[in-house]
Amino acid sequence: MERVKVLVTGGAGYIGSHTVVELYAAGYQPVIVDNLSNSSLDVLEGIEKITGVSPLFEKLDCTDIDAMRNLFQRDKGIRHAIHFAAYKAVGESVEHPLIYYRNNLVSLLNLVEVMEEQGPSSIVFSSSCTVYGQPDPEFLPVSEDAPLQPAQSPYGKTKQMCESILEDTIKSGNSKLNMISLRYFNPVGAHPSAHIGELPRGVPQNLLPFVTQTAAGLRKELSVFGNDYNTPDGSCIRDYIYVCDLAKAHVAAIDRLQSMHERGTLEYFNLGTGRGLSVLEVLDEFMKANSLEVPFKIAPRRKGDIEQVWADPSKANQVLGWKADTPLDQIMKSAWRWEKRIRNL
Repeated sequence: MERVKVLVTGGAGYIGSHTVVELYAAGYQPVIVDNLSNSSLDVLEGIEKITGVSPLFEKLDCTDIDAMRNLFQRDKGIRHAIHFAAYKAVGESVEHPLIYYRNNLVSLLNLVEVMEEQGPSSIVFSSSCTVYGQPDPEFLPVSEDAPLQPAQSPYGKTKQMCESILEDTIKSGNSKLNMISLRYFNPVGAHPSAHIGELPRGVPQNLLPFVTQTAAGLRKELSVFGNDYNTPDGSCIRDYIYVCDLAKAHVAAIDRLQSMHERGTLEYFNLGTGRGLSVLEVLDEFMKANSLEVPFKIAPRRKGDIEQVWADPSKANQVLGWKADTPLDQIMKSAWRWEKRIRNL
């Protein structure tokens, strides 16, 4: 039986590559497109080592609508897409907002437009818990029914705008698409094989790569941005979800979209563990799991950061039949195993 093709934009990236592995495991045929602006061809070798299959890949920028249109014209078999291709660093978006608006909005607009031209199709959109801004205390943990607050960064605003694009496309009443928006909380860790993982360029914008790089000696010390927030230990609280669990949620979303017969639907799902951890708690868990000491200092608050947010994932648990249940110590060990491999430690 021929595998169902799934276009994976940004499929050479951190979450994208792990999702490609899970798509293969579930019997799908991923088609990766990536402009390699924040990823490497080495990732394709890692995917092949895990799956035993050389992945289909084309270097392509999703902001180039002619290139996107040509791709779909060449491969009429693509009826599903998972859209990861976007810039994603909160701090960087504050410094370079126009770059974020152009890349994140235009790439989605192009994908929606060319898939509408293809006929009945479906899209899984890589969204973010940043759409909720800083939720009021009564909305913690955050469910999909929580009101969207003003985003605290241009990155968060692009995710809100992209969801508006999807909503208005469906509200038009003549869309041929079915769509699911997955609102991630904080992805962490690496594949158990250590063949793929998170490899940021330059100074890491996310917590765990900074922790692992500091443990590996690449950084003098970890900066904890703020210890005066209204949280038990003063540091920010997030919901940290294992990247392989997150990847499996995308497969569950594609499964659901495949089963739909009507057109013009849009659903939202929060993807998290349901447990909030502070920055200092994550650091402590990493050190305990790997029997390491990681030097750190308290630094000033960082612009655009939310004080605390964690998920109510019950809708995804019930409707998608999915759950993030990998033990935290395994996640921390996977991150360190990956760091040691890429640094030859």
